[in-house]
Amino acid sequence: MKRLVTGLAAAAVACVSAAASAQQNDYSDVEPERIIDVSLPLGPASQQGIGILKFGEELQRLSEGRLRIQPHYDNALGAEREVVEGMSFGTIDAGITSTGPMGGFVDAFMLFDLPYIFTDHAHAHAFLDSEHGAQLAQLLEDGANVKILAWMENGFRHNTNNVRPLNHPDDLRGINHRTQESRVQVDTWRALGANASPMAWTEVFTALQQGVMDSQENPLPTIYDVNFYDVQRYLNMTQHVYSPAPLMMGLDLFNSFSEEDRAIILEAAAIALPVQRQASQDLEQEYLGRLEELGMVVTHPDLEPFREKVAPVIETWTPTVGPSLVEAAVAFSN
Repeated sequence: MKRLVTGLAAAAVACVSAAASAQQNDYSDVEPERIIDVSLPLGPASQQGIGILKFGEELQRLSEGRLRIQPHYDNALGAEREVVEGMSFGTIDAGITSTGPMGGFVDAFMLFDLPYIFTDHAHAHAFLDSEHGAQLAQLLEDGANVKILAWMENGFRHNTNNVRPLNHPDDLRGINHRTQESRVQVDTWRALGANASPMAWTEVFTALQQGVMDSQENPLPTIYDVNFYDVQRYLNMTQHVYSPAPLMMGLDLFNSFSEEDRAIILEAAAIALPVQRQASQDLEQEYLGRLEELGMVVTHPDLEPFREKVAPVIETWTPTVGPSLVEAAVAFSN
């Protein structure tokens, strides 16, 4: 499969890469004290790649070349759960993952698996940038020994399948749907009528290609980046879940840096955050048109019947996630 790169993504990567190269030339005589390996599920032209490259550029600039990153794309260091575990144990330096596998470490992270909690990007960003995002980050430090450096994003997730367009939840009946390794997601898609099964991310494309699975869900940039249009016919704008993609580092590694370097790492992540989020939203708009041009049949279903079908899932899982956290997320406004 030949991976296409749109003008926006290519320009963004070229711009960040050029800036990073300029910074590297500025400090070509500086031997880095530490090169931080960073794992990504997607490639350099993705919304994740753009954010990580910006983080690396700022890290190098702020440290005057002492600190640099080495990105590892397309799950080269392992699947998402393995990457989180690796950061926890100190075998992987840093990474960006979805929050899907993280409910297995901290129950509160199942919030991001609950359907139709966040209405738009502004709602999600305001919540994550508030004390609630800080609380979740602290819970991950305490429960998994992993530090969140910035609440980057994958964006809103949408369904694709190879059976039929979705105009109503009834259209999911009989469809074999892949979920992330999340009990909440399994319950959500079963409530919608699909035959839902969890599967590791690294296995998904092949499963769809071979017909083992009919359906999956992801943000539009991810759907494009991994060429799902080659193995999926229908793109359904279900917008059922907002998916953060936090940039993280093993807590022990983070604490091993000097106070000055810890501040530099956090500042670099803070500068990269709005760049990454904007890239995510820009790419989402661009890829919607591009995926349709590539032959995917796009539907915009009425979401209210979907919300009604999954309401019992929210009710069931709220005690586990934390009633106050769920209530705060639903009601939050900046």
